[in-house]
Amino acid sequence: MDTSFFYGDVVESKRILYTPSPFARTNLIHLQEIGQLTAHQPHTSRRKNLSSFLFFTIMSGSGRLEYGGCSYALSAGDCVFLDCRKAYAHYTGKDLWTLMWVHFYGPNVKNIYEKYTERGGGPFFHPQNTKGFEQLLGELYRIAESADYLRDMKIMEKLTSLLVLLMEESWHPEKRKEASKKQNLLEVKEYLDQHYTEAISLDLLAKQFYINKFYLTRIFKEQFGTSINHYLMEVRITHAKQLLRFTDMTVEAVGAECGMEDANYFSRLFKKLEGISPGEFRKMW
Repeated sequence: MDTSFFYGDVVESKRILYTPSPFARTNLIHLQEIGQLTAHQPHTSRRKNLSSFLFFTIMSGSGRLEYGGCSYALSAGDCVFLDCRKAYAHYTGKDLWTLMWVHFYGPNVKNIYEKYTERGGGPFFHPQNTKGFEQLLGELYRIAESADYLRDMKIMEKLTSLLVLLMEESWHPEKRKEASKKQNLLEVKEYLDQHYTEAISLDLLAKQFYINKFYLTRIFKEQFGTSINHYLMEVRITHAKQLLRFTDMTVEAVGAECGMEDANYFSRLFKKLEGISPGEFRKMW
């Protein structure tokens, strides 16, 4: 354990770089670093590919967070929870901030973070009261700098309490419903990709995925920008083009292989999408 104090022109900080025991590193949710920082000048912190999870709370001031391709405005009272294996950056605004942070890792924390996001948790949130978070981080700091023989176990207890608080804050049913809807649509799309050779109807999809066919039609187009029927046609024609190019199958056989038993229908559909007949397409290659 290394306690560091830093007083500079840009920031003033105190932190503990913690070295867990081999047992804790392998078996427990363990501490990596904890501290408090006050900015004296605007500054930016950028990280990526860290085997770590980061929580911090802004005690005063403001700044911004860049994470997952998005940018978020942060202010006093906001909390941030990140998977540091992904690239992120945070930087102060003109209203220089003071924040408390903790880096931690351990078995199954990745799965816990995934559950946090499934419940609707985002990279930042604004709790009604940050006192519980600030108190936990203060207790963690005191345990980390102690000589307590059981400190690794006590650290895990506090980190688990932190994760419980985060899970409580993550519950947003409206976001969870949206995530569930998107997952269902991806499953429908995957089904079309894999079963394009079969007879597929809206009624069949509605029954397969336990969803109203009219609702499915609407949200599929909202998500993917095309109708289910048109997407299925594109999948079938794409596979037909591969067979026309790389096999000696007849045009009729290609259509049947791609879920279009009627050769005339296949030819009409092919020309509608490609502007030329299947035979003309084959001759091009």
